Amino acid sequence: MSINTAKNYVTAIIVFLMAAACKNNQQAPASPPPVAVVVKQAGGTNAIYYDEYPAIVRSLNEVELRAQVNGYITGIYFNEGEKVKKGQRLYSIDQQQYEATYQQAVANLAVQEANLARAQKDVERYRELNKSDAIAKQQEDYAEATYSAAQKQVEALKATVQSVQTNVRYTTIVAPFDGTIGISSVRLGAAVSAGQTILNTVSSDDPMAVDIVVDQKEILRFTGIQSKAKSLKGADSTFRLAFGNQIYPAPGKISVIDRAVDAQTGSIKMRITFPNQDHVLRSGMSGTLKVLSSSSQTSVTIPYKAVTEQLGEFFVYAVEGDKVTQQRILLGRQIGNDVIVKEGLQQGDTVVIEGVQNLREGSVISIVKPEEKK
Repeated sequence: MSINTAKNYVTAIIVFLMAAACKNNQQAPASPPPVAVVVKQAGGTNAIYYDEYPAIVRSLNEVELRAQVNGYITGIYFNEGEKVKKGQRLYSIDQQQYEATYQQAVANLAVQEANLARAQKDVERYRELNKSDAIAKQQEDYAEATYSAAQKQVEALKATVQSVQTNVRYTTIVAPFDGTIGISSVRLGAAVSAGQTILNTVSSDDPMAVDIVVDQKEILRFTGIQSKAKSLKGADSTFRLAFGNQIYPAPGKISVIDRAVDAQTGSIKMRITFPNQDHVLRSGMSGTLKVLSSSSQTSVTIPYKAVTEQLGEFFVYAVEGDKVTQQRILLGRQIGNDVIVKEGLQQGDTVVIEGVQNLREGSVISIVKPEEKK
């Protein structure tokens, strides 16, 4: 081995030893410090509160009035927005053409009935003559055929008279039930088409219906409320209707739970009825149905500021030792600064209420007092 080669080996060994020494002198990367948080145990409350549901006010009975014959409006016999009674005349359509057709049909029927009477006398006479062989059998057969045809023609004309009479009756539009009529869609002289032209809308207004959609998990709750209501003489305070900050004075009662759950949404429709003697409620109004909580158990509550939302779901950071885990929860009614937790937590569970924005799943925490956090 040459002297230069030996020097290169020595240099390489020295460099390797120096690198190893430097590596040993370096410190391992420090783990992130614990996150300072304020925590609180989930409490409980027996406070009376209302669950809220978006609601739409609807009429129990509502029908569109449509023309059933063609023609021109010749009369309007009501004031828009007033109460109407079942059978009350509302509109009339020019009936001259239909009346003339009816009279013609009646006249045709009278003529044919006279022909039938003559044919009946002929057939009766030929029957007697045939018994004594005074006429050919063929003549009796002709008379029988003529009589039978006359009978059928009378029946056909009676049907025509009835049909034309129905058209005459359709020229007068009457209220189908007691209710309130809206603003007219047509005026005097307007041309209307059978089955197409909407004249107006009549709706009942006392009582009124309020429809809501609830999760299928609440079917048992509402079924219990409905069963309880049947034992009461009148509506209780379980259901109240709100429009913003205004509460409708009369309470409601549950009347219908829909026959089936919507398989796509897992929800079901409910209908609550409210008295409307003063006609304050109008079809189409949107509001909030407030349902009194019927739970006899203590409700779990936490400060609302502990809750985070992600993609429409709600979470809290629950404390497990010196770490946190993200827990999905189902929220109920907010009461002041607290919120009721329907699912996901139990009374006594500890959650983070301050410092939430600095946490993630499995973060190490350091619990401090509120004044220390500030």
